[in-house]
Amino acid sequence: MKIAILSKGAGNYSTKRLKEEALARGHEVRVIDYTKCYITVERDNPVVRYKGEEVQDINVIIPRIASSLTRYGSSITRQFEMQNVPTTTSSIALVRSRDKLRSMQLLAKAGVGIPKTVVVRETADFDDVLEQVGGAPVIIKVARGTHGNGVVLAETRKAALAVMQAFYVEGVNFLVQEFVEESAGVDIRALVVNGKVVASMVRQSLDDDFRSNLHQGAEAVPVKLTAEERRTAQRAAKAMGLAIAGVDMMRSSRGPLVLEVNASPGFNVEKVTDVNVAGSIIDYVELLARAGSGKDKVGA
Repeated sequence: MKIAILSKGAGNYSTKRLKEEALARGHEVRVIDYTKCYITVERDNPVVRYKGEEVQDINVIIPRIASSLTRYGSSITRQFEMQNVPTTTSSIALVRSRDKLRSMQLLAKAGVGIPKTVVVRETADFDDVLEQVGGAPVIIKVARGTHGNGVVLAETRKAALAVMQAFYVEGVNFLVQEFVEESAGVDIRALVVNGKVVASMVRQSLDDDFRSNLHQGAEAVPVKLTAEERRTAQRAAKAMGLAIAGVDMMRSSRGPLVLEVNASPGFNVEKVTDVNVAGSIIDYVELLARAGSGKDKVGA
C-alpha cells in the first residue's frame, strides 16, 4: 500500500512515528510537504503536483496540517478527496475543528458537555457578557488560538473588562468562558482513533499557570478515564467528524467538559503512556484502504 503523510516537518515526532509503523508493516510511505504542493483545478481532472511531478497512485493520505496553515492544508486534502483517495481526516472536519466557535456549536448540538461560552466580536455589552458566564473569574481566548496561546485568565471584573475592551478595539473574534475552579490548571487529553479511546493522560500546569497545555510547560502522567469521560471523548470526536482526534477535557462537579477537539494531535501521549498510538492509526489506515473511499460526496 502507498501512503502519503501530508506534513510540513518530516522530522516531527508524530510524522516519524507514523512512517516507522507503516514501513514496519511493509507499506510504501511518502512524506509530502503540503505547503509546497500546488493543484490544478479543472473539470473532471483534480491534480496535485509536488516538486514538479504529479502525485499519483496514493492509496491513503494522512493529513498532519498545522493550525496556522489550515486553509491551504485543507485545500490540498480536498484535492485528494476529489480524486477519491481515502483520507484519515476529511477536509471539512479539519476546517470545522479549527474554528473554536463552530466546534462549540457542534459539540453543544451533539449534547457534549462544554464550559458555558459566549462568543464576541463587536458588541460592547461587556457587563452582560460577563453575567452570562457567571462573572469573574473568566477565561478569555482568541477564537483561533492554539497551543494555549491567546488565552487569558481574567481573575477580576476589572481585568476581564480590560481584556475584552482590547480585543474589541482590535476587531478580534474572542470567546468568554466560565472558569471551572475545581479543574484549574489540570486537563485530560484523550486520543481517539476510529471511534475508540486508545490512550489518555492528565496534564498538570506548572508554576501556577492555569493552562495545562504541554506547549506551555505542563507535565503529564497516564490516567484511566471513567466510563463517562471515555464516552464524552468519543462523542466529541464523532461530533467533529474526526476519526483521529485529541480531545481535551476538564473534570468538573457536573461531569467532563470538553475544551477542544484537535484534528492533528501530537503523539506526546505515546511517551507518557507507552501506548503505540501510531500503530493504532496505521491499523485505521489499512482499514480505510480496504474499504476504499467510494464516490466523493464532500461537495464544496
